[in-house]
Amino acid sequence: MKNRIKHSFFVLLVNTTIVFGQSKSKNDFEGIAPIEWAKKMADSDQKRIPNPVFLDGAKNPKWNYTNGLVTLASQKLYNYTKEQKYWDYGILYADQLIDKNGKILGGYALDRYSLDLINSGKILFEIYNKTGEERYKKAMDTLYKQLESHPRNSDGGYWHKKNYPWQMWLDGVYMADPFSAEYGVVFNVPKSIDDAILQVELIQKHTFDPKTGLNFHGYDEKRAQFWANKQTGLSSHIWSRAQGWYCMALVDILDFVPKEHPKRKELIQILQKVFAAVLKAQEKDSGVWWQVMDQPGRKGNYLESTCSTMFVYSFAKAYRNGYVDKSYLKSATKGFNGILKQFVKENQDGTITITKCCSVAGLGGKNPQDRDGSFDYYISEPIGDNDAKAVGPFIMAGIELQKISDKK
Repeated sequence: MKNRIKHSFFVLLVNTTIVFGQSKSKNDFEGIAPIEWAKKMADSDQKRIPNPVFLDGAKNPKWNYTNGLVTLASQKLYNYTKEQKYWDYGILYADQLIDKNGKILGGYALDRYSLDLINSGKILFEIYNKTGEERYKKAMDTLYKQLESHPRNSDGGYWHKKNYPWQMWLDGVYMADPFSAEYGVVFNVPKSIDDAILQVELIQKHTFDPKTGLNFHGYDEKRAQFWANKQTGLSSHIWSRAQGWYCMALVDILDFVPKEHPKRKELIQILQKVFAAVLKAQEKDSGVWWQVMDQPGRKGNYLESTCSTMFVYSFAKAYRNGYVDKSYLKSATKGFNGILKQFVKENQDGTITITKCCSVAGLGGKNPQDRDGSFDYYISEPIGDNDAKAVGPFIMAGIELQKISDKK
């Protein structure tokens, strides 16, 4: 018992007042290291969905950002644990979605110009490096060609999708720009790194909310969308998962920005500014975050798991890489404890489930009356369990927290 306490999660990380064992829940999370939680979540998800092409409820094999998010997390888990099953899960996805000629299957088309479809390309760098199979390089080249010709605003900002003209969304920075920066490093294309940084500069410039320090979900350069403010072009609220995508993008892009790059310092400053606002928005009692971040405690608002996992991952990684101070590690620890207490439950078959996941949200589209960016809209979207957008960041958060613990 003494050994268990010695190696408990809260001792390994930081001194904190939140302790797993103090929960009155029937679940007992005491003494489990963060990497074990990451493995528990990955194992549970693989048991539920043995073939990753069917992640996120897909009925047919699909090249989609959610599949890429979970398989990237699995790839990172392999890198830490060296357990083959986690590597196999990622390559199983790539093998089925990229044919022998390097063509991306599962509904991908370059001329759809959707930033969402770039995200799954992130797993291909390591797969190509490890296997040497040229088809993976060809697939990455296709995704880069999409970005080269992707429609842009007048100042160079990517449209979120071709059918969302003149719009920049926070989500898109995560979907495309870490890939762009990594492609630039791996294949010696400096412009690709510069483009990733430009997208951050523009989204920060256009979506920054001086009142909260956070970022609005979307921006319409033409002020033509029904959801856009006619003066600013901004959507109405701070949606937590969009903010989460942005935080993850900031910390991931920096992995591929050379230390001598003239914009690296500026990018770190943007990260610090954004993260300071997210830290302030953390719900003090639970340690997690609200679905609509600029309306904390408002009737109908709720504490949401996908954004909370994203913020914990982002804070832990930013601290580990020296971009932020120890207050962010304390926040990440509190947040991870909060996620376990608020959202994670154990099942009779030994798997775990993460609850309170906002299934989907967006702006505009085919049903404008339902996607107007209002408070009522964001709280009305379906809430489910084990959404890929919670599972993937939860796994990555556990890895990052474990890496910090390992250094102690």
